[in-house]
Amino acid sequence: MSATYFPSDEIVSRFRARRTVLGYWRLARPFTLLAPALGMASGGVVAYFASGDKLVRGPEFLKVLLLGTIAAALLNAASNSLNQIFDLDIDRINKPGRPLCTGSVSELGAGIFTAVTAAMALVLAAVVSTLTGHWGTIALFIAAAVFSLAYSVPPMRMKARGWWANLTVALPRGTLLKVAGWSLAQSILSVEAWYIGLIMGLFLVGATTTKDFADVRGDAAYGVKTLPVVHGPEKAAKFVTPFIVLPFLLLPLGALIGVLTGHMIDLIALGAICVLWGAHVAARILSDPDSLTQTENHPAWRHMYYMMIFIQVGFVLAYVPYEFYGRLIRNLS
Repeated sequence: MSATYFPSDEIVSRFRARRTVLGYWRLARPFTLLAPALGMASGGVVAYFASGDKLVRGPEFLKVLLLGTIAAALLNAASNSLNQIFDLDIDRINKPGRPLCTGSVSELGAGIFTAVTAAMALVLAAVVSTLTGHWGTIALFIAAAVFSLAYSVPPMRMKARGWWANLTVALPRGTLLKVAGWSLAQSILSVEAWYIGLIMGLFLVGATTTKDFADVRGDAAYGVKTLPVVHGPEKAAKFVTPFIVLPFLLLPLGALIGVLTGHMIDLIALGAICVLWGAHVAARILSDPDSLTQTENHPAWRHMYYMMIFIQVGFVLAYVPYEFYGRLIRNLS
């Protein structure tokens, strides 16, 4: 009677392959890719329905919208991976479950992943610029990639430089991202595009610090001077909470003075909701800033992320013509 064959080597190999794929998936931090992808797509849709000359229309716009959205997600994945490479010692204290800390992804593997995803993002951005005939998309993606390097990589390593860290995150992920989305349909030489980008950038100046509170122990150990490390939780909270509320006052202002060309009532309503939501989050932060240092995903951080998603959707609703929804429903029925 022949012995029973058990393909143990194959099972082990498949398990390791699955663990490796999962490691790279976690290295990209997929949940954090939603906001930049949505921001890019939202910016494109807003530009398509805003006043001004269009670079592309119809199916061609849908093509560049898809490519641009994927490119934004890939560039953010590259930025996440790059940051984890240079934060490895800090993450061993603050986030020991991350894939580089556990060994499920090697530093070399993370470096290759960073290079590949960044290259893919820039190639897609170049394709978009070719399709639209406008240089804006690739120029803004290159600028965002440079900011990612400046944030994480020595000797610049803006992450360790207090307010400079906030600005180095807010400018590419808030302002430039929104204008890059705009470039999918219109020229970036637009006051409206940069006005929208300004709102998102100012919001992220404050919102980005909500993730720093939980990292105080590791950051302090390695000389990373974030606002909570330098000033303590209470004072840092007072510094950043105005940025969570006040930028959204620019929404109704922009609608009233004609800079924003969406539906005035919708933009005013969006601004009011965001101001009230931001005030609620600010009150929670100020009531107990020390609690932000106790957990990685504090409710305040989650609120910031949900607000970003809500704002992107809100912009779309404020710019898409009302009759468009009627036509869409009729075509689907």
